[in-house]
Amino acid sequence: MKILVLGVGNILFGDEGIGVHLCNYFKVNYKLYTQHQVDFIDGGTLAQSLIPVIVEYDEVLILDCVSVDGAKVGDVYHFSFTQIPNIITWAGSAHEVEMLQTLRLVEAMGDLPPVYIVGIVPYIIGEDTTFMLSQEILQGVKVMEQVVLDFFKKHEVKYEKIKNIDLQVIANHSFRGVDDL
Repeated sequence: MKILVLGVGNILFGDEGIGVHLCNYFKVNYKLYTQHQVDFIDGGTLAQSLIPVIVEYDEVLILDCVSVDGAKVGDVYHFSFTQIPNIITWAGSAHEVEMLQTLRLVEAMGDLPPVYIVGIVPYIIGEDTTFMLSQEILQGVKVMEQVVLDFFKKHEVKYEKIKNIDLQVIANHSFRGVDDL
């Protein structure tokens, strides 16, 4: 089985890059033991450019931001793409809408593998660029981390935490890659 962990988001806008940062966090801090192929990919804001990648996998786990009516910054939601809760609006930023459209397009083509989404409500900063993550995101990401670890357990992927590099440190390095952390 081929599993894709896809981090999505714009790393230039603080919390909106959390999907990429969390994907990198797992790449740096965890070692996986499994018979499955598990790949961690920084999908950034590529959306439709990711179609050839997505269709190559048996299952996809997407890490991203979500917009939820009435939710607080840092609230975490996780769900199957086929069962998106009605409270999820996906309207927080352009990359979220594009990712949703991309998944719907792949689904319409009949090539969409099972997709599970782990999302967090970001603080939207507007036009200022920053790598700084809000305190609410740094707290909420602990829930996201556990949801991902539960996903691994469900798929018989054993793991070991081999480093404890802080998520903010990873966010500060995401634009140049984290392989040397």
